[in-house]
Amino acid sequence: MGRIDWIKDLVVAEQRMEEQGIVELDGLNNQSEMLKTETIDFLRDLRAAFIESCSAFNELKGSQIGQVKIYGISKTVADFMLFRNGYKLIFSMTRPGEIAIILNHVTAHHLATPGAADPGTAMSHDLLQAHWGAFGELNWRFKDSKINLDYLVRYYMTRFVKESLK
Repeated sequence: MGRIDWIKDLVVAEQRMEEQGIVELDGLNNQSEMLKTETIDFLRDLRAAFIESCSAFNELKGSQIGQVKIYGISKTVADFMLFRNGYKLIFSMTRPGEIAIILNHVTAHHLATPGAADPGTAMSHDLLQAHWGAFGELNWRFKDSKINLDYLVRYYMTRFVKESLK
């Protein structure tokens, strides 16, 4: 239902006005709440696209060895990660309107000291950022370039598979 939640909000606001005589002028345009909801929806869309790509990859690969697995991240709303051969590709909402994409390779198995740099982990990260467009449209961008979900999935899936082959 995510794409039409705004209609539900519109109906609830109208019902409140009819029943209580209260008009909520700012309730329909709460951009911070909308930004949070849109970020969560985009993460869910990303996850669904990666599930489809990973399923196809694993099916075509045939072997159980080297399959790509997808996990949700506990205590988060919609964050997730891909895992294969010690590599993690993490998609995480850092704040409403911003999603970090972190490629993480554990090079040694040890316990990290909290607050210290982890010498056994190699990481790189990218940021996706939301920008408001015309008529309240939210556009996702990477380094000021508009994002196409299919190409984003293809790029990170390809990069992840190639990196995790090592």
